[in-house]
Amino acid sequence: MGTATKTKRDDRLTGGRYRTTKRTVEWPTLVLLVATYAVWCVAVFWMATWSLPLAVLITALAIVQHASLQHEALHGHPSRWQWLNALMVRPSLNLLVPYGRFRDTHLNHHRDANLTDPYDDPETNFLSTARWRCVPRWLRPVYRFNNTLAGRMLIGPLLGQWTFMRRDFRLLDANVACSWAAHAVSTVGVMWLVVASSMPVWAYLSAAYVGMSVLKIRTFLEHRAHESHGGRSVIIEDSGPLAFLFLNNNLHIVHHMHPQVAWYDLPRLYQGRKARFLARNGGYWYRSYASIMARYLLAVKDPVPHPHLRVGEERLDR
Repeated sequence: MGTATKTKRDDRLTGGRYRTTKRTVEWPTLVLLVATYAVWCVAVFWMATWSLPLAVLITALAIVQHASLQHEALHGHPSRWQWLNALMVRPSLNLLVPYGRFRDTHLNHHRDANLTDPYDDPETNFLSTARWRCVPRWLRPVYRFNNTLAGRMLIGPLLGQWTFMRRDFRLLDANVACSWAAHAVSTVGVMWLVVASSMPVWAYLSAAYVGMSVLKIRTFLEHRAHESHGGRSVIIEDSGPLAFLFLNNNLHIVHHMHPQVAWYDLPRLYQGRKARFLARNGGYWYRSYASIMARYLLAVKDPVPHPHLRVGEERLDR
């Protein structure tokens, strides 16, 4: 093993700073990626032969884990070489979101000054007041239902995909077109494996939708409308299965302040500076995903039009 490979991550809280020396390979992330592909293969090729419902569930969970690992990859994990990171997670097991577009829009989303802005944050669920006024009255209850957790899980994948593809169609250029073309190739590869497996295509499509629904739990209240951009990102002190599936992105203000930090280091970083992070995000905190489900399963969390938007309403809707 070379000297570079032996380079150790130095994760210490000293003088109020978090210092890290990046390894050549982050083994926990790489091992988890290999395990995720292995679980996906077992569910699709073997488990489907004796319990299709269980196979659909396990496939959906593998799809969620893979999407979280794609998120790690676009932030520079698990290796120093970004082209290699992208190659390892390129096949979008969820079939819906091109990795290249996920990477570009998510990095744009990390411009914290624009968080939740309906014009400049590509991941926001808010609409501008001007656009909300143009939504037909019969469609408005759909958007409001989407702002409950049940709605986000049931119709959120459809509404989100429609919004995402509509925006990409309007932005269509060489980069967007190349990302979708690469996605089409990888999707053909994934579906070729599915067709060759023991899982019916309809069952895999169901698993993909369930996977996207579970991911909507993570994104449901990651961000709120707030005057301060530091106060827009949540802390959910959960350490259960969902936190693992989401690779600790429930500690979301920590991730936004330190996007270079690997998923397995986020809890320790949070615990070492808990008071500072909660002061930074204005106490936007929940105890667990269970408490969120109890509170917002059928209750609307946010209005659809952005409540604090003060600039940009004069811009043409994009």
